[in-house]
Amino acid sequence: MFFTQRSRFSVKLRVVAVVTGAVAAAALFAGSPANAQAAKPYDHKDPYKSGCGNSARAVKTAKIKSRANGTIGTIKLMWSGKCKTNWTEIKVGSTMSGSIKVYAQDGRYDTFSYKAGNGGRHWGDMVWANNMCAWGSATAQWGGGRGGQNGSGTTAKACG
Repeated sequence: MFFTQRSRFSVKLRVVAVVTGAVAAAALFAGSPANAQAAKPYDHKDPYKSGCGNSARAVKTAKIKSRANGTIGTIKLMWSGKCKTNWTEIKVGSTMSGSIKVYAQDGRYDTFSYKAGNGGRHWGDMVWANNMCAWGSATAQWGGGRGGQNGSGTTAKACG
C-alpha cells in the first residue's frame, strides 16, 4: 500500500484525536457527580408523605440566630431508622421565609425553600445517609431581610 507523507500524518492525527476524545469522555463520565453519588430511593422526598417521619427522632439540635436579634428559632437534624434518611426541620416565626438544607457526607444534599405560614414549622426533603455523617442548615428572613431581619443556623454532624 502506498502512503504519502501527508496521508500518514493525517491518519496519525485522526487516531490521536479519537483516542484523546475517548479518554476525555471517560474522564468526564467517571468524575461526574451523577456517577459518583447516585440518588437513593428516598432522596428528595417528603419525610411525612413517604411515612419515614412517623417514627423519626431528632439527632442534633441547634439555634437559628440573627446577629441583630439573637435566637429566632431552632433547627433539628432528623433521622428515620426505618428509611435510613436524614432531613432538617425548623421552628421559626410564622412570618419568616427562607431555605432548609440537609447534607450527606458523600456529597448528596437537598435544598427546600419555605414561605411564611404553617405556624413557623417547616421541614425539607430527605437524603439517604445510612452509615455516614449528615448535617443540616437553615436560613430565615422577615420584613425584607434588611437591617438584621435575617438569621441562620447549622446543626453539628451526626454520624451513624
